[in-house]
Amino acid sequence: MIKLDPIRLDKVWGYENWIASVHPAARHENFYDACSTYPLLIKVIQADDTLSVQVHPDDEAALKLEGEGNVGKTECWYVLDAASDAKLVFGLKKNSDGIYSSDELASAIKNNEFEKYLNFVNVKKGDFVFIPSGTVHAIGGGLRLLEVQQSCDLTYRLYDWGRPREVHVEKGLKVIKEDSLIPVAPFKGEFECRYFSLEEIEVKGGYSMLCSEDKEKSCSWQMIFCLEGSGTIKNSDGQKFDFNKEDIFAVSPGEKITVEGKARIIKIKCS
Repeated sequence: MIKLDPIRLDKVWGYENWIASVHPAARHENFYDACSTYPLLIKVIQADDTLSVQVHPDDEAALKLEGEGNVGKTECWYVLDAASDAKLVFGLKKNSDGIYSSDELASAIKNNEFEKYLNFVNVKKGDFVFIPSGTVHAIGGGLRLLEVQQSCDLTYRLYDWGRPREVHVEKGLKVIKEDSLIPVAPFKGEFECRYFSLEEIEVKGGYSMLCSEDKEKSCSWQMIFCLEGSGTIKNSDGQKFDFNKEDIFAVSPGEKITVEGKARIIKIKCS
């Protein structure tokens, strides 16, 4: 079991804490030494201002556009805290005439009219948002999120609200998908997709689990993240840590752990 300390990256809109990473941009060396192939990247995002409107490619598009060794980015957000008026951009507005053409969207971006195409959604603490690759999205100001994603830092910025940063319109428009999305709603306790799964567990006294090894998966390590509360976490080898809100622990295959205290935790697994 490894306790992972946050790696803070400051941004123009706030900051990110990379809390479980083997990505070369900011990695936990102790975890990298144990599992260099871990396929997920887990962050806590503090958005004091709105992030750019962006889109991520899927695995196939990442390989085609960026070359060998690149993967796509499917992700999800668990809303840890939210201002009363907090919003997200979650996909494009429905088009009665079908799918928007790339030329129409490119023209809207160029003429600063892109906002009228964006689907804004109000969110609150406890909501869950699944962002498949190809989904146009943006995190609004006043939000703190737990983000679980493929281990990829590949982002195509489409629109940046007038900030003078580089945009990647040509590539971004190539990877947009207008598929149906799972509606934003309070987290229902469990979620699984092709790349990862999340399970929320309420600890009242004690909770035990065995991190079983699945040889069909690229990595069987599991993460335990504290949403609320505090307590202690220990393994069968005698390691013991106190934990508080937003602490995270990497649990190795074959390891049995016990969590004691009063807390809500999220168990994160690779699919």
